[in-house]
Amino acid sequence: MASATYQSRVLVVKRTKLGETDCICTLLSQDGSQIRAVAKGARKPTSPFTSRLELFSVCDVLFAKGKSLDIIKEARLIEGYPHLRENLDKTEYTQIALYTAEMAAFYAGVEEGLTFDCAIGLSLGEYSAMTACGAIDFEDCASLVRNRGIYMETAVPDGHGAMAAVIGLDSGKIEEVICHSGLDNVGIANYNCPGQIVISGEAENITKNAGAKRVLKLNVSGPFHSPMLAQAGEKLKKDLEKVNIKSPHIPYYANYTAELIDKNTSTEYIKSILSKQVSGSVRFEQSVRKLIESGFDRFIEIGPGDTLTGFVKRIAKDMKVEGLVYEKI
Repeated sequence: MASATYQSRVLVVKRTKLGETDCICTLLSQDGSQIRAVAKGARKPTSPFTSRLELFSVCDVLFAKGKSLDIIKEARLIEGYPHLRENLDKTEYTQIALYTAEMAAFYAGVEEGLTFDCAIGLSLGEYSAMTACGAIDFEDCASLVRNRGIYMETAVPDGHGAMAAVIGLDSGKIEEVICHSGLDNVGIANYNCPGQIVISGEAENITKNAGAKRVLKLNVSGPFHSPMLAQAGEKLKKDLEKVNIKSPHIPYYANYTAELIDKNTSTEYIKSILSKQVSGSVRFEQSVRKLIESGFDRFIEIGPGDTLTGFVKRIAKDMKVEGLVYEKI
């Protein structure tokens, strides 16, 4: 499975207004606790659900046949439910579980007054960002995420390819190594922050002798965001043609291009880059830099851990970072 740290992250942001001192960016993950900070004065999203249980139940009806509700509800509590690990180690289950729990945490924030002006998602988190920004309804996105997980799980036979975090080697050097490796099925999966790049594909050894401090193999079930997932992207493209995607009323950044997607972006273009995202790079660092250039200076991560706020601090150490978490979803 792609761990929660890798797969499920969303960033929502508040732009500084005249006279304000902070520009707030909020990161969503799959779990929560009590709110410690809430952005004020920006555009407020709306929640279509009266409770998080209702949201879980929607996915149960869509996919469950009796058991997915437990898988989804307890994704955030996996340490206490070892009998669920077998399924949650498979990205076809991980993705829908994390998306659902992530949106539950987000809507809990909405109920408490969460507002924002922009969003970034990391990998699967882009779908949560789209939902939060009004580009797609929860039910439609849940169906899309479920199929995306299946396509990514089955695209490559078990044991073929891998993902690894490369520590201490800049992206330019990694790109050079990949270019001269002679391997067509290798690519950069994630530009996380300076000094931490994730590679994917037939990539286990190609950077070990190129100056990296460490190459850490990730606990994932496939070479995600690599050319080896091109077939999954083609299958997803057919599903995207049938889904009602709208231009967002709140903008977000696209993983594949690090471009701002807003009300002027065509839905055809949104669908095109989503299908390419499966086998393309996630440009998180580039997106954060664009946010900072636009005046954003405060980042809030929703959920347990501090993975993305850690990335932000390494991108620009003077940024304000916080946690925004919920105890119950």
